[in-house]
Amino acid sequence: MRLSDFLKSFKSHPFSKLEKTCHYRFRNRTYLNQAFKHRSISSDPQKNYERLEFLGDAVIDIIVSRELMREFPVGDEGILTQKRSALVQKSFLSTMGHLLNLLDFIEIESTVDLKQEKIAIKQSANLYESLIGAIFLDGGIDRAKKLILNTICLLYTSDAADE
Repeated sequence: MRLSDFLKSFKSHPFSKLEKTCHYRFRNRTYLNQAFKHRSISSDPQKNYERLEFLGDAVIDIIVSRELMREFPVGDEGILTQKRSALVQKSFLSTMGHLLNLLDFIEIESTVDLKQEKIAIKQSANLYESLIGAIFLDGGIDRAKKLILNTICLLYTSDAADE
């Protein structure tokens, strides 16, 4: 394969737009493919996004917790927990998924109705968490942190400034 053919095929990869939006190019696209594969397509836990969602949830918690401790250096555990809870709840994470248009990339059975708001919100949040998990495995904590800071923390500080 010629270099120009390789570059052309790389640019036409279905996730190229997402990688550009996230400012992160996956070295191992297996993680990226898994991050968007719903259980309805594969019930194998190593092929659908659920394990990455689990990992992404933990990564988001640790990054958001650390940033809140920096933002509120004298805040007690109760205040920090309350603020973290607001930032990691499904509805807020779903907003992150919508900002990145993650539902455009999901591989899901047609029987799952993404037009139902409740389902779309849940899937969007799940995809955001699984994307963070995939980036963490592929590029490490610093790369995952960068996306979290550019989405959750950026929107949080923007919302706080509006109040």
